[in-house]
Amino acid sequence: MTPQAFYDQLEQDGFPLNDKQKEQFHRYFQLLVEWNEKINLTAITEENEVYLKHFYDSIAPILQGYIDNQPLRLLDIGAGAGFPSLPMKIIFPELDVTIIDSLNKRINFLNLLADELELTGVHFYHGRAEDFGQDKAFRAQFDIVTARAVARMQVLSELTIPFLKVNGRLIALKAAAADQELADAKKALSLLFAVPLENHNYQLPNGDGRNITIVEKKKETPNKYPRKAGMPNKKPL
Repeated sequence: MTPQAFYDQLEQDGFPLNDKQKEQFHRYFQLLVEWNEKINLTAITEENEVYLKHFYDSIAPILQGYIDNQPLRLLDIGAGAGFPSLPMKIIFPELDVTIIDSLNKRINFLNLLADELELTGVHFYHGRAEDFGQDKAFRAQFDIVTARAVARMQVLSELTIPFLKVNGRLIALKAAAADQELADAKKALSLLFAVPLENHNYQLPNGDGRNITIVEKKKETPNKYPRKAGMPNKKPL
């Protein structure tokens, strides 16, 4: 997907980009490739592939109608190079985006990226989701949590749901169907007072299959979750 094909597709989808937004995506691509030589951000560096498999793929929650251009508080867990939240932020500047990542080098990249792209209303924190999930400044503070190819739903639910306000939503993006994952996560979701709302497959313009799963938080998360760093992975709920 060339940059022009990306712009044309978005226009067709009902999201025409202005010159500033096009320049932001262009600069994002340049910085991603430049920094990828210093720190491992992505295995995908060819321009057409980045525009399709990172940029277009990241904005699926917008294209599928799950996020509007309003000042929602969105948290992105394990965003790596800023996916999916920062491409969504470029499309919908009203979003207030927070990223937590366990690698400080990636946080340095994101800070530089935000400066270069002149993004406001973005906040980057270095650390583990399990630790931040017990911090009152972060716990139950977000309307939406996104996670793209981070962990199985059984693990991911414990890492993300504590951050959501009641009625807030987790939007999980994956490359493969998540039916079995959701079945395995039934107990975890029940313990965390969350319910699946949507789980469906869709295709990228090149025909590649993708999956989006939406989970809604129904009540306050019990205080003991998330457990200590590493525990969700070692002993999933």
